[in-house]
Amino acid sequence: MRYLSNRDKPGVSPDPHELIKQEITGNINTDQANLEVILQNCSDLVMKRFQFSNPPINALLLYFDGLVDRQEVELNLLKPLMLEMDMLRSQAGDLNDDVLDRVRYQIVTLAELKTITDYNGICHHISSGDVVFLIDGIKEALVAGVRTWQGRGVERPENEVVVYGPKESLTETLRFNTAMIRRRIKSANLKMESYVMGRVTKTDVVLCYISGIAPPNLISEIRSRLASIDTDAVLDPQYLQEFIADTKNTIFHQVEHTEKPDRVCGHLLEGRAAILVDGSPTAMILPVTFPQFWIAAEDYYTPFIPASLYRIGRFTAFLLALLLPSLYVAITSYHQEMIPTALYLTIAAARQGVPFPIFVEAFLMEATFELLREAGLRLPRAVGPAVSIVGALIIGDAAVRAGLVSTPMVVIVAFTGIASFVAPNYNAALIIRIGRFGFLAAAAALGFLGIMVVLILMLVRMASLSSFGIPYLSPLAPLNLAQLTDILLRRPWYLANKRPYMEGMENQIRQKSGEGTA
Repeated sequence: MRYLSNRDKPGVSPDPHELIKQEITGNINTDQANLEVILQNCSDLVMKRFQFSNPPINALLLYFDGLVDRQEVELNLLKPLMLEMDMLRSQAGDLNDDVLDRVRYQIVTLAELKTITDYNGICHHISSGDVVFLIDGIKEALVAGVRTWQGRGVERPENEVVVYGPKESLTETLRFNTAMIRRRIKSANLKMESYVMGRVTKTDVVLCYISGIAPPNLISEIRSRLASIDTDAVLDPQYLQEFIADTKNTIFHQVEHTEKPDRVCGHLLEGRAAILVDGSPTAMILPVTFPQFWIAAEDYYTPFIPASLYRIGRFTAFLLALLLPSLYVAITSYHQEMIPTALYLTIAAARQGVPFPIFVEAFLMEATFELLREAGLRLPRAVGPAVSIVGALIIGDAAVRAGLVSTPMVVIVAFTGIASFVAPNYNAALIIRIGRFGFLAAAAALGFLGIMVVLILMLVRMASLSSFGIPYLSPLAPLNLAQLTDILLRRPWYLANKRPYMEGMENQIRQKSGEGTA
């Protein structure tokens, strides 16, 4: 049996995919019928047919319920048309573009108005929360910006908790986010370029940078990479990260994500760029270097001496969280002479009766800890912390009592977990969580030699990476002593005369030397 195609069957409705590519006909009945085919099965579509002027002019109003301010539509669009019909009486018999111009410039009181000429534009704008207004006899449609929808208000950041400094976080509404950035940087040089990405989602994406500070070659490269993306959906900056990253297959993140608008502004003032995606409460910062992941926003809101000490502590915690379990395995398995005899006897006595080798013991404890941490994140907020903390205590104590693990191993794993929580950035913590197991395997195989080999391979890999042309380990490799002082330590504001250098930066001067003025 042969199945006939739709075009072979008489009386089959037109293909919506073909109709959407067509231009507006100017005949209100034809346009309405075509739009009904294109937008069929859309229960939230409001399509209102009405007349204005005298003699009457047929018009069509389209929008999606829940995306527009209905009160503003009635007061600033429909009501002026109904009350000001006499103004169009002289033009009623001659339906030309002047009718649309009078509606646009003299009657409708909305500030954001523009015209479109095709069905694809109509569908895009009403899906974005605009109202589309068609007039019989005119091959253009009027778009009125009356976007409004229920969204989450500005709240405290969930993942970047600070004691000092602003406590606002980005939201899922794009214009709220751009407004929070614009409120902090009141400069005409703050540029926000808009993109529509995703063949299906039609997501609004904004590229933010400060003209005159951000290197022009960096902005050009970002534009070209964004323009090369061809996908059906963009729901979060993470979607874009995998498209625009310099190196795709690596555990080292080459962009930074933040939910704090003040942090976004700080990076923009250093010559970087930010990408905001509608529907996501995070901003993507690029380019990024690895030391940047260990700099907290709170460092710049506290005096430079304690901020520098805290920063050194975070870098130390990173090394401990990454290497401490593997060092313990290497010392107890291969290098017993490096620890005092009394301590080694204590460790040996604690390991009596443990049926597993020390590597298996460490691997099981680390894996259990990561599972508990992941469970604490996925469970509801009311029970998540209790499950992760209480579960770790109960499982650790039960494992020791059962003789499955030794007491020193529980202490090592607990201390490692605490050190990993010091990371101010979630992406940095992921590097620790993944790399820790590689170092464990190397320590079990070759002891200190294995740790050194893996560490060298890791450094070589990091040194080979770049983020939009910026070396990943900069300013450590290549070494830049002038900028290194603002990585390990927090430079006082009165000495921060220059911005972090990036190739192509036009304006590196932040303030006059010794005066502290912007």
